[in-house]
Amino acid sequence: MTPEEIHALPYRPCVGLMVCNPSGGIFAGQRIDSTYDAWQMPQGGVEKGEDPRGAALRELEEETGIPPTAVDIMAETADWFPYDLPHHLVPKLWKGRYRGQKQRWFLLRFTGDDGLINIATKHPEFSRWRWLQPDELLAKIVPFKRDTYRQVIQEFQSKVG
Repeated sequence: MTPEEIHALPYRPCVGLMVCNPSGGIFAGQRIDSTYDAWQMPQGGVEKGEDPRGAALRELEEETGIPPTAVDIMAETADWFPYDLPHHLVPKLWKGRYRGQKQRWFLLRFTGDDGLINIATKHPEFSRWRWLQPDELLAKIVPFKRDTYRQVIQEFQSKVG
């Protein structure tokens, strides 16, 4: 695909989840499809007819095993945050229909026990997980998502901890 063709594509509607424990740690998972250190917060697409809040709770359980009853929704970003995929990934992901994603982010306080977390889900996204501090997370995220993560952490910073 040419850069012009990619630029003309829409963004995929998506939600992102910043799940924090009582110590201010942020849930991060190592992507199962990556051979290098590529950590991220849970995220996923908004299905047709689904509202972002419902998508957030569905994705949380699908990717982490955490039931909606084990979190409190503390905040939601005011805007959607778009990010572009590197050009070489566009034809490989989502059948080349999107240039990247626009994400509505949710801050969730984890109220459960770590034993509730189960990344061995029906369609696993992560090979391992851990609680990271914001600076650690920014250092481990794939570069093309770093600006988005920085914005999300900044917007939610006063509500974490």
